[in-house]
Amino acid sequence: MTDMTKTRTVGQEDVLRATNGDRGAPLLEVRDLRVHFETGGGIVKAVDGVSWQVREGETLAIVGESGSGKSVSAMTILGLVPSPPAVFPTGQVLLRGKSLLEMSEKQQRKLRGNEIAMIFQDPLTALNPVFKVGDQIAEMVRSHQSVGRAAANKKAVDLLGEVGIPNPRARALQYPHEYSGGMRQRAMIAMALANDPQVLLADEPTTALDVTVQAQIMQLLVDLQESRNTAIVLITHDLGLVASHADRIAVMYAGRIVETGTTTQIFSSPRHAYTYGLLSSLARMDHARPERLEPIQGQPPSLSNVPSGCAFHPRCAFVTEECRTDVPQLIPLTVGSDHQHACVHPDRVAEAHATPRPPALKAVTPAHVDVPPVVEVARLVKHFPIKSGVFIRRTVGAVQAVDGIDLDIEPGTTLSLVGESGCGKSTAARAILRLHEPTSGTVRLGEHDVTALKPAELRKAREDMQIVFQDPYASLNPRMTIRQILSEKYELLGGGKLTDTTISDLLDTVGLSAEYADRYPHEFSGGQRQRVGIARAIALNPKFVVLDEPVSALDVSIQAQILNLLEKLQADFGLTYLFIAHDLSVVRHISDRVAVMYLGRIVELADRDDLFERPQHPYTQALISAVPIPDPEVERVRERIVLTGDVPNPANPPSGCRFRTRCWKHLELSEPDKRRCIDIEPTLDVTRESRRHTVACHFAGERQVLRG
Repeated sequence: MTDMTKTRTVGQEDVLRATNGDRGAPLLEVRDLRVHFETGGGIVKAVDGVSWQVREGETLAIVGESGSGKSVSAMTILGLVPSPPAVFPTGQVLLRGKSLLEMSEKQQRKLRGNEIAMIFQDPLTALNPVFKVGDQIAEMVRSHQSVGRAAANKKAVDLLGEVGIPNPRARALQYPHEYSGGMRQRAMIAMALANDPQVLLADEPTTALDVTVQAQIMQLLVDLQESRNTAIVLITHDLGLVASHADRIAVMYAGRIVETGTTTQIFSSPRHAYTYGLLSSLARMDHARPERLEPIQGQPPSLSNVPSGCAFHPRCAFVTEECRTDVPQLIPLTVGSDHQHACVHPDRVAEAHATPRPPALKAVTPAHVDVPPVVEVARLVKHFPIKSGVFIRRTVGAVQAVDGIDLDIEPGTTLSLVGESGCGKSTAARAILRLHEPTSGTVRLGEHDVTALKPAELRKAREDMQIVFQDPYASLNPRMTIRQILSEKYELLGGGKLTDTTISDLLDTVGLSAEYADRYPHEFSGGQRQRVGIARAIALNPKFVVLDEPVSALDVSIQAQILNLLEKLQADFGLTYLFIAHDLSVVRHISDRVAVMYLGRIVELADRDDLFERPQHPYTQALISAVPIPDPEVERVRERIVLTGDVPNPANPPSGCRFRTRCWKHLELSEPDKRRCIDIEPTLDVTRESRRHTVACHFAGERQVLRG
């Protein structure tokens, strides 16, 4: 029984067919599509002259930052964009030559879910919470096929089983809230495939999922595409995912396609400055020495006020006067080439892409000799009691969110805590800061035992330990200006440290203008709000900062800006970070050491490069192998360790090794060795290679999963 699955990527034959144009007639074709919205602030040109096509069995990826028009173009195909307020000045959408935009609502309704289906970004909002999952899939079947209720219900159960949901007969009787995130997305795929559609539109299908679940979902789509010859339009901002699964790419910016070509052409030889900027903003997990990120400066333009000339010119590093006045058209790189671009300076872009980037702003910090750690965590436990009873509430169990972890963080370094959702990362961070009261264990910050501090002492200690939250909009008071939000920190904790220039100096430190101080949070972009959150965290010169998924909700270009800012602040002020993330590419870029967490326990802890190049625990190996690398050449030869199932219930974890129920290595062991995993809990022990590399596995062993 094999545990590895070869990732489907663009093969050489695909590239040759794409280049030569020998791919048959397009199944779905979009021609000069324009979608404008009439608003009080003017006409929003969400889609402004877009053309693309996709053939049977092909995957077309449409990429770009938020607000570029990707999702609107897909929704228009399905007739899901209401008119008014939308108007469609020009354009055609042809399915096997049939014009979809000219169809009546009744005809479009018959088409939706039957010939074209869509997988939405958030399955929880796309599924009706008051109907059972099986009934919703059966409804899709009965809407388009002349079958009875019993036959439709059976088809729903069969579809749930086909997409990998365990015990599908029982699961069909459950409601969406009883499914995990990955299972809800599988149910959405089952619903989309209920009537064997010819075209599948996948709008950010893995955005909210862990990397292990993402790998499962994408492999499922690949298998289904190969068995049904379905055309897939993949809408995403994850360029690693694109490198793994797309045949061709269309890059969108400000409602237009600015570059298109095969996956290999776009990644190896971009010709538009925006494409180059996206690729330069990416953190690469497979680079032993991380490169310096070169983010795209500024923000995408308002689609109601698009700049003249090339819409990208205000953010472009190659801009000339010609870019400001002339609107470049999409033209082939060479006569007859499938690689097209809309850039005035394609040769300069190609030259810049071929030039090696300098190393990252910070290299791995060597171990400090005889210098005590800033933070020491020993046997930290955080359990949440489970109560039962109406009048007399009794504790009947506990959710073992954090179950005895040990961490040391050296001065001026970054320790990253990684793992799937539900493994206890954020709970551990909050327990370290005593935002959650620990059940047991100790946390030392310098000379102070944080877990023993009284309330007044703890408030004083918070000057030295701060946190940046994942969602800056939810963590900033919408009724307070930025000046009030930042001043409050000094008033509560900083005593008389606030001066007339404090707020403006603080904003300047995080790259914001002083004039922003009197604006409210809703007037900022996501990246700007996160800069405000960082400013609030560093206001009192803390020793230790927890960064809880600080870039997970940001576009790749904005993410690079924030990562560069965090590195600069650490270098300037000697900050010590605990960085929580599930994006291992970002983790490799910013970390000095990495701790891998599973079901409340640390299963592996090592220096950054040692962990990525020589992972020892089967769970770490599965995590690293599941992360797509934004390079089609690398992705063609990589293999995946695809984990099955979901993380077990932390209120009732498995005996012995907690990972054994999903462990690929456990399946290969002899019966006596399997019994050892079941009966005996592994301890975190040093490896033979390094005393700074510890792993909790009875059968730990190095395995190369980063490259082919």
